[in-house]
Amino acid sequence: MFAELTLQIIIIYAVIGVFAGLIGGMLGLGGGIIIVPILHYLFIQQGFPPAIIMHLAVTTSLATIIVTSVSATYAHHQKAAVLWPVVKRIAPGILVGASLGAVLADSLSSNTLRIVFGVFEILVAIQIGLELKPKAKTQLPETTGLIGSGVGIGLFSTLLGIGGGTLTVPFLLWCNVNIRNAVAVSSACGFPIAVTGTTALIMTGWNNTSVPINSLSYLYWPAALSIIAMTVFFAPMGARLAHYLPVATLKRIFAVLLMIVGLRMLIQY
Repeated sequence: MFAELTLQIIIIYAVIGVFAGLIGGMLGLGGGIIIVPILHYLFIQQGFPPAIIMHLAVTTSLATIIVTSVSATYAHHQKAAVLWPVVKRIAPGILVGASLGAVLADSLSSNTLRIVFGVFEILVAIQIGLELKPKAKTQLPETTGLIGSGVGIGLFSTLLGIGGGTLTVPFLLWCNVNIRNAVAVSSACGFPIAVTGTTALIMTGWNNTSVPINSLSYLYWPAALSIIAMTVFFAPMGARLAHYLPVATLKRIFAVLLMIVGLRMLIQY
């Protein structure tokens, strides 16, 4: 359908950025949970090689998070919400985990990655729809424990092409961290996840000769740039709209949409 890069497909990518920015800003979600499945569908329509479609979608999604995480972290930092000592202690584990996640993603088939993401999307839909939140049962672990947790968060975030918020925030809440600080720390952790994950995936796919034109290894930069341009502008707008719109109702509607998308990801297009 879109075998070549056209103005039409660029506009569609931009619309993805608008949607991801608004929804992410209103509901406090990272863009990857929205961007990856839509890119997966669009890359199929563009006729990209089926064997690497999820690799392209995941890497491109992570690249967009590099910019959006900086913007979100700066906003949280201005309100003194980022617990930087926690970020510094968990970051080494994230760097290791993100690198391992990239190697693992490269070794898995596109179909396997699609199924893993579909299951994850369904779980997130259930969590949002039922408003399931972990109860605080412990305190933040020592540095070794935080590094270990960071490895897991970095690995799965890179594997799924997300900024890690859906993993980091529940972990911090479980460790009795205030929700405001948990979200801020999660935003700050999104940067090392995205930078390391994107870089490592580009390196692992460097010699793959089946990547499409206009790609830097697994990074399809026309999509990344178009999405970034919109999310940076519309995410703050979404955050402002959250004060005027029925967020609880929007979450339920979005949970249903995520469930549908997740189920659709489990079914081969």
